[in-house]
Order: sequence, then structure tokens, then C-alpha cells
Amino acid sequence: MAIDGRKIRILEAIINDYISTAEPVGSRTIAKKYDLGVGSATIRNEMSDLEDMGYLEQPHTSAGRIPSSKGYRLYVDNLMKKSMLSAEEELQIKKYIIDNAMLEVDKIVKQASTLLSELTNLTCVVQTPSVMRSYIKSVQLLMVDDHNLISVIVIDNGVIKNHRIRVNKMPSVEELQEINRVINTRLSNLTIQEINLEVINNLKCDLKGYDDLFNAIVPVLYETLKEDNSSEIFMQGTTNIFNYPEYNDIDNAKEILNLLYNKDYVVELIAPKGDLTIKIGDENYIPEAKNCSVISAEYSLGDKPIGTIGLIGPRRINYSRVIAIMAQVMKELNDALKGQGLE
Repeated sequence: MAIDGRKIRILEAIINDYISTAEPVGSRTIAKKYDLGVGSATIRNEMSDLEDMGYLEQPHTSAGRIPSSKGYRLYVDNLMKKSMLSAEEELQIKKYIIDNAMLEVDKIVKQASTLLSELTNLTCVVQTPSVMRSYIKSVQLLMVDDHNLISVIVIDNGVIKNHRIRVNKMPSVEELQEINRVINTRLSNLTIQEINLEVINNLKCDLKGYDDLFNAIVPVLYETLKEDNSSEIFMQGTTNIFNYPEYNDIDNAKEILNLLYNKDYVVELIAPKGDLTIKIGDENYIPEAKNCSVISAEYSLGDKPIGTIGLIGPRRINYSRVIAIMAQVMKELNDALKGQGLE
């Protein structure tokens, strides 16, 4: 059965009505509120056909229908009117990002997630940069006192790791400059995975005579590797879901909370497949997410994607406005990261 123009208009009306009211939609409601040129009996027959075609679902406790994942997909791809943010809203987003642009990359991104959560009333999830995929930009040893140094490891994505190192004999200023040169010659532009035994042995030869310093810095490098074996998941606005009547039901609420606190599920859910990805219901391939929609995008330094941001909520969200907000925040975020000169 083909979906003709009248069915499309009825489906669009049902989705718009359900997004705004959260109440299953009946044929009489559509006939009264929308000028479709047909009566409720005709609309009822068309709704029955749309249900048979998989675009609508009928909750057991209601005579009305609600959109299915397939219905929402047709709506997002073909029917939804593109939302435009006001000049004031665009300026608010730009100012918020710029005000935080002097922070480290992970902090800028976390601030952006706070903004996204507040503007969309959805749960925002951030996958922060993984140091394992990045390369070392520089390593510097800085003197603190007669027996203590600070190692500052700077990664290309803006993450900075600081460690205190204790030594029996402090090198002179000139010796410390040479040691820093040697370390950077050996380690800069290497990923942490590439700092293997051969690299460590070469570094040991270069630092001959500074055994206590070498013995202290090697564990620091491996500690960095261990700490950053995977990227961090950060979440903002978890309780926003309780603003949606879908989660007034305790079982639904428990299901989505269990989903949000399963790191493996969340990483899979927010993995984008392009500039901005929208996955609806069953498209998420995780049973616990069958009633969720996920909108996600990558953020980058230059042309290099370094992390992901995702919005998670019920299938019944204002797609047009949420997509517009997400696109604008990601644009400003990526511009701010470029402005750091880290690319």
C-alpha cells in the first residue's frame, strides 16, 4: 500500500499534535483542529491504514494513535519544517561558548553540553577526547624546589596532564633545559600507544647519568597511558527526562536511567554517522533505547574529530527546534576549538 498525499497530511498532523500534547491522537481531534477537508470517519480509516503500514501505533489503553519510529523517520526526513533560531538565541549561544573558550578543551565541551541540556530540556552526553588516539605535543619538566619537579604533558587535543616527580639531586637550569630537549626529541608527535619499549630504552640511554629522573618519569608516562585508555563519558541534565510524561511510569523511568548509566550502551548510542545523526527508536539497535531518540555530532580540532556530543530523550521531541539548537551549538563549539590554535 502506497502512502498518498492525504495520508501524509494526516500523519503530519498526528505527529505535530502528539509532539505538543503527549496525548494519543484520535480522528475527531484531527478533524476538529486541522483543516484537512475530510471528516473524522475518513480520517479514522486513513489512520487504520497508516497503522497497518507501520507509521502509527495504538497504545493498549487508548483509542488514539501515536507515531511509530517509522512515522517519526518519515516526518524528520520529509515533512518537518526547518526551524530557525532567532538572532537573540544565536547570540546567546555564541556568547556562552566564547565566554568559556579560554578553558581546556574538555572543559569547553562540558560547558557546551550544559548549554545544550538547558536549551533542549534533554539529557546531553559527551564523549571527551581519548588521549590514546592523540599524540604528545610536548613534555616539560619544571623545577618546584630542591627535590621536586612537575612534569607537564600536553596532548594535541588540549588535554594537559600534570605529575609531581621527586628526585634525589636536582639538575641545574641548563641541564634541565637539555633534558627537556632530549625528552621532546624522543616523545613529541608520538601517540601514547607508540611509546613502546624501544622508545623507553632509547630515552634511558639519552638520560644516562640522570637515572633517578628517568626512573621517575617512565611510570608517569605509563600512568598517563593507563588513566586515558578510554575516553570519559560526561552527562548533563539527566533529570530532564522526568519533565516528559513518558517517564512518569516508573518502569519507563528505570529503563532509561539504567540505559544512561551503562557506559557501553551510551557510547554506542551517541556514535554519529555523519555531521549530525538522528536515530529514532528501533534504529538505535539497543532494546533499552527502543523508545528513545538520539541526536549526535562530532566535535573537531581542525579536520580531526576528537569526541562526540549526543542528546538523548523520548521519541516525542520537537525535532525541528532541537536539531536547529544542536547545529548552532556545534558550529560555535568547533569555531571556538579552532580559535585555540590547537589544530
